[in-house]
Amino acid sequence: MSDTSIDSAGDSLGQSELEDIGSNPAPADPIAAVIGRRLARRAALRGLFGAVAAGASSERLVGQALAQPSQSTLGFSGLPHGDVSTEAVAEGYEIQTVIRWGDAVLPGAPAFDPSRLTAEAQALQFGYNNDYLDYFPLPKGAPGSEHGLLVVNHEYTCPELMFPGLGDARAARRNGTAAQVRTEMMAHGVSVVEIRRQDGRWAPVPGAAMNRRITAETPMRVSGPAAGHKRLITSEDPTGTCVLGTLNNCAGGNTPWGTVLIAEENFNYYFGGRGVEAGVQAAAYKRYGLVPDAMFPWGRHIPRFDVAKEPNEPNRFGWVVEFDPYDPQSVPVKRTALGRFKHEGCTHAIAADGRVVIYMGDDERFDYIYKFVTARAWSLSDPAENRNLLDEGTLYAARFHDDGSVLWLALVQGEGPLTPENGFHSQGDVVIEARRAADLLGATPMDRPEDVETNNVNGRVYMMLTNNSRRRAEQVDAANPRVANAHGHVIEIIPPTAPGRLGRSLVDHAATTARWELFLMAGQPGIHSGATYHRGVGGDSGWLSCPDNCAFDSKGRIWISTDGAPEAAKVADGLYAADTQGEGRALTRRFYSAPEGAEVCGPLIGPGERTVFLAIQHPGEGQGSSYDKPSTRWPDFEEGMPPRPSVIAIVKKDGGTIGS
Repeated sequence: MSDTSIDSAGDSLGQSELEDIGSNPAPADPIAAVIGRRLARRAALRGLFGAVAAGASSERLVGQALAQPSQSTLGFSGLPHGDVSTEAVAEGYEIQTVIRWGDAVLPGAPAFDPSRLTAEAQALQFGYNNDYLDYFPLPKGAPGSEHGLLVVNHEYTCPELMFPGLGDARAARRNGTAAQVRTEMMAHGVSVVEIRRQDGRWAPVPGAAMNRRITAETPMRVSGPAAGHKRLITSEDPTGTCVLGTLNNCAGGNTPWGTVLIAEENFNYYFGGRGVEAGVQAAAYKRYGLVPDAMFPWGRHIPRFDVAKEPNEPNRFGWVVEFDPYDPQSVPVKRTALGRFKHEGCTHAIAADGRVVIYMGDDERFDYIYKFVTARAWSLSDPAENRNLLDEGTLYAARFHDDGSVLWLALVQGEGPLTPENGFHSQGDVVIEARRAADLLGATPMDRPEDVETNNVNGRVYMMLTNNSRRRAEQVDAANPRVANAHGHVIEIIPPTAPGRLGRSLVDHAATTARWELFLMAGQPGIHSGATYHRGVGGDSGWLSCPDNCAFDSKGRIWISTDGAPEAAKVADGLYAADTQGEGRALTRRFYSAPEGAEVCGPLIGPGERTVFLAIQHPGEGQGSSYDKPSTRWPDFEEGMPPRPSVIAIVKKDGGTIGS
């Protein structure tokens, strides 16, 4: 996400400060306090970490037995921390730009002309601020094919970098015209682009028939327990089952039957007006972070974004959306059984009995980790059986205990406090107000849960907790003295095992209990208190700040992209890798460093593991940066050309596998 933004009072804030306002009114037992008590019982976590205690000095780090290269299975030397403005990659690799904002996607798309942006052109072109990436091979079901469909989320827009003459971010978002707002709407959503690697280089396939643009106006069907609910009915949709568009799509996932799951995150940015603080839904709006002066004041031009005019429109966003990437005519479906919150990711795993489990994070300070377990197993032989599989099942929120156990709390209407007396008259009410339901059940408030991904090699689930600078002193203890967690951390969930359908013992992702461990605490060892990794991560290289997204390769190694390192840390966002087990566990190495102002999203390990795709979001964003005076002109570096969010491919120069 971006580095600069505006709060409801018009003050300049870091994007992470704004997106995680912290709308949980009474976090019960923040994860920081739980980690502190847990670490107090587990001193050095089996000896894998060093510099756990606050104030560990650089001299102490040097005096420890630092890791030798042989301890890591990674075959590249990590980039040193240094210049925060210039893109860089590990030695032996090259960077290729695959597709940029404004490049053609659909037939008839005009050449990109930043001085003449229109909604009509943008609807045919690659959208803005690419985030989640996925890849579907062609022909379908051909693993390893370097010809396929690249699926890309477009999270939000930076009008100050899109349009000339608007000034900085604050002015641009306040003064945009109706035509500019319509263009921004067309820059949201998803792009599906056919790409191919030829002669060692990745590029779009011209005129591809499967290409698609999904925007903020694409018709979508609503399914599951909230479909038809009175709180989803609007003047344009009296059935409460058909929504125009998707907004603020952050991370995502896919299904075993080959569909895409895209996650609607900070939908509250788009809905404002006096109606936010009025009426029977005012408390619900507040819990989801809506404010009268929305960050994107689209309601000035588009009535459905003015809550006074359409009080139910915000309830139609904040869902997981499913669509078939191979069918450009398919209607996307908002799967409401998976709950409504600020979704960051929706990664699937298969339970021992064949049911599908979707893990999800709610990206806000002091909010929760969720999972959804389907009511029945998925079918490999009959794809039609899976068509509505995500409409029936159980939604859970996680509670983390000091003893290293996890309890998954079922969000089921009529059970526990989720009753009519508390305003939950149906399961539709529960999923519409999933946050409040989890509040009442006592889920554990987390430090900005972003991506939650499964590692199929070791069976564990990894949670990226980006940061929480608002943790107060009374919410931590001496064993974890990070009063303000500016750099974030990564936690593992270890599900139990159970007999599978073929009698083998399998990881049981559907279980209602599990264990948890700390994988790393981000920050610079010796400088940022509590920074915790493999003891071989020194004070000048390897360490990271603000983990955001992750992916895993076939060796089970984790690849972590970062977002929003504090300016004082003097480290650009980038991509890091580490083993998750063995002698190199949590021995992170810096693989890629982003250009000025950019966040690194994705990441996606490509076919044959010969490519890693990355979404480079909001290059050039920052205090005072504008279209007329951007801090960078990446990736074109041409006078008059603004910075352009882009998807890049990183390949090994010798054609080998990534990380080898």
